[in-house]
Amino acid sequence: MLSAILVLAFPTIIEQLLQTAVQYIDTAMVGSLGTQATAAVGATTTVNWLIGSTISALGVGFLAYISQASGAGEKENVRKAVGQAVMIVLTVGIFFTILTVSLSNVIPVWMQVDENIRDLSSGYFRILYLPMLFRTANIVFGTILRAAGDTKTPMHVGAAMNIINTALNFLLIYPTRIITIPIKILIPIIPESVKEISFTIAGAGLGIQGAATASAIAYTFGGIAMTVMLWRHPEISPRGQSIHPDLSVLKPCLRVAFPNMLQRFATSLGYVAFAAMINSLGETATAAHTIANTVESAFYIPGYGMQTAAATLSGNAWGARDQKQLQKLARTILPLEIILMIGSGGLLFLFAPELMRIFSEDTEVISLGTTVLRMVAVSEPFYGVPIVMEGMMQGLGKTVAPFVYNVLGMWCIRIVGTFVCTQILGYGLISAWACMIAHNLLLFILFTCHYASGRWKPAEDQV
Repeated sequence: MLSAILVLAFPTIIEQLLQTAVQYIDTAMVGSLGTQATAAVGATTTVNWLIGSTISALGVGFLAYISQASGAGEKENVRKAVGQAVMIVLTVGIFFTILTVSLSNVIPVWMQVDENIRDLSSGYFRILYLPMLFRTANIVFGTILRAAGDTKTPMHVGAAMNIINTALNFLLIYPTRIITIPIKILIPIIPESVKEISFTIAGAGLGIQGAATASAIAYTFGGIAMTVMLWRHPEISPRGQSIHPDLSVLKPCLRVAFPNMLQRFATSLGYVAFAAMINSLGETATAAHTIANTVESAFYIPGYGMQTAAATLSGNAWGARDQKQLQKLARTILPLEIILMIGSGGLLFLFAPELMRIFSEDTEVISLGTTVLRMVAVSEPFYGVPIVMEGMMQGLGKTVAPFVYNVLGMWCIRIVGTFVCTQILGYGLISAWACMIAHNLLLFILFTCHYASGRWKPAEDQV
């Protein structure tokens, strides 16, 4: 079981590490343009989560169906589901392209973005969402490949996207400039007269608009590449499958996807409300929050890598009607997840100041970000349990309980608590992150109780 978990989880962890590395580079490059640029980019990040997580929920519906059909050996049903996924990608991708681009001017207003940076934020958001169809294909088709046990292909596509994004960032964000390398220090054996070498790097000087353009091009490549890889896949290619609605496939997929979509929509909407309240605290709080979020995301990677393995293997076990395999999965993956998250939380606590300095030179931003990162580092192991539990329940098609738990935590603890602390009592960013940590601890309690009760598993007569 441990081997099966690692085979599925490891490529996903590598993929997410690469994505996070590029996110770090993006944030550092934009951060070099100043606090205003960082705030302009970060001000609409939670809207990005809102839309991306809604699309990801559709992928979860197909994940449950395909992993269970694969476990049962129903290859034709797997291919039918992939054909239906193509139809969903086309429909949803076009819809979100029109919606996001048309609302790009008003979203910064809704997010209470400072008037001085609203135009910057709006332009960044508009460019980022032009390739929404390709982003949808990348998300949904990547999830389908993972559900079928192929986690390497999404990793390879993601790595290529990251290289493209980073290279284009370097060329589009900054103006043409002269780079000087102290060659004598790097290569001591060269003649004393050759101390350094200088060369000119071309650049467009587009600032954060260049960062958005680089991301948009990378997303477009990723969507096309993921589609081609799925089309060529020897086992789950949609070639020859109908893209007309097939309710025999769509109903079970949507039955799983709908609660997960409501959960992701409600929690992401909560993130939007959360970010809007933080934006109202000023540029320093917004910049510290944006950078701290970026830093923290790297330390959740072990958790979300394990979540992918948990979802696929639990779906396979249910499809094969193997109750013992399901129990073995839970007994193996939960302790492994806790150990990994203790390690990542410890590293985050120790290196928080150094990580903040990567992205900002502002001492206030660094100090504030370090404080909130060390606070959240302590809660990392507790958050690992609900991440993996939710993955197993997604594979089993049980998405109602996670919906209820996540909505309760988000709106009753994080949003209400942050509103009281920041808008009524006048406290700052630290109080908002304290409410976020309380939200994570509540999820740990709820999912642990759910696991102990045994209600996460299918009934004996269903397996």
